[in-house]
Amino acid sequence: MKNEYIPQLSTIKEVIRHTDVEYTFRMEFTGEVKPGQFFEVSIPKFGEAPISVSGIGDGTVDLTIRRVGKVTNEIFETYVGEQLYLRGPYGNGFDLSEYKGKELVVIAGGTGLSPVKGVVDYFAKHPKEVKKVTLIAGFKSFNDILFREDFAWWEKEIEVIQTVDNAPDGYLGNTGMVTKYIPDLQLADIENTAFICVGPPVMIKFTVMEILKLQVPEKNIWVSHERKMCCGLGKCGHCKIGSTYICLDGPVFNYVEGKELLD
Repeated sequence: MKNEYIPQLSTIKEVIRHTDVEYTFRMEFTGEVKPGQFFEVSIPKFGEAPISVSGIGDGTVDLTIRRVGKVTNEIFETYVGEQLYLRGPYGNGFDLSEYKGKELVVIAGGTGLSPVKGVVDYFAKHPKEVKKVTLIAGFKSFNDILFREDFAWWEKEIEVIQTVDNAPDGYLGNTGMVTKYIPDLQLADIENTAFICVGPPVMIKFTVMEILKLQVPEKNIWVSHERKMCCGLGKCGHCKIGSTYICLDGPVFNYVEGKELLD
């Protein structure tokens, strides 16, 4: 019988640098996994950290990690061919079948693009399975943009709006918050359009407010809650909001339920 608390060694197949503090580690993994789920990544003596799945490959998963503390600092000192310990995947990810046959709008802020990237990847590769896909992705600055190589091929397959909050004089790209671009969305059928919103809580709050102004039904909106997960198994209670365990029931929620999960 498998002990869910015991991590398994996984070999680093590739390290992709996005910024000075954000890298993607392509890890060896065989098994079922959905976009939006997460792994607990650990190094003995340093601890473990919950990391969202940012890509799913043949025998691999991508984990995009931001250097923010003791564990992630140590992870950044590892290289291709070395190993990390993984537990998971955990949580309720994005069910791709919910979006097939519909218009899909994905709105992500900063590192919030990581957990939803697998959804964007899938429908950019299978555009005939949806009526239309629009990605609105916002970053603090040009230097903070993640997944630049992916944006290059996404733009050939789906509609992409990439924006930055702060830009130098002469910057030719889009500027402003992601909410700026929601009112101008050209949607053929509101009732048959699905929205996914991922990012910091304040970004989700104001983004959903703009979405609802378009008369989008709440049931057509999905959100991913960012909350520190420790055990990943619903045992420690660290991620509990009310009677809901984010690590088990989420982190992906339909907004009908997700709107109630406020601290």
